Amino acid sequence: MIRHAIAVVIATSAVLGASQTWAQEPVGCDKFKWDVTRERAALAQANLPKLASGSALTGALPQTIALDLKAPEDAKLPSPPERAPKPGTFAGFTTLNIPANGIYSVTLSAGAWIDVIQTGGFLKPKAHSGVHGCDGIRKTVKFDFAAGSAVIQVSGVAEPGIKIAVLPVTE
Repeated sequence: MIRHAIAVVIATSAVLGASQTWAQEPVGCDKFKWDVTRERAALAQANLPKLASGSALTGALPQTIALDLKAPEDAKLPSPPERAPKPGTFAGFTTLNIPANGIYSVTLSAGAWIDVIQTGGFLKPKAHSGVHGCDGIRKTVKFDFAAGSAVIQVSGVAEPGIKIAVLPVTE
């Protein structure tokens, strides 16, 4: 009887804890910290250029691509991710040329960890926002880029592909 009562208390606590966690996660496109209309439109484009992981993104920014990913051990990321990927997920990277110093958003269609590497180290995000339940967009992160070469690497992705939009921030 006591074991049953303890089990009920534990199960109830777990359910209540989970529902509190779910309630804290923003849901819906209007829950991003800033307007993501441009980012959503970029990710919704049909026939995006498809790149293999490790390929260079060519052309002027803004750019949106569909990046093919690999198992983390096969992705040959330029640097180990700042957050270790979970088993069974995918990873990949692309290089790009930033035309001018400035703040750019890196926006993803699915959940993932983003690392941006420039001048030999990881760039720290200036701001980030992510929500669940917004079709075609999961996360957007703003970085202060310097002009020149940069690497965007993603890891912890549930699917073997992801859309990435890189846009200058105009606000």
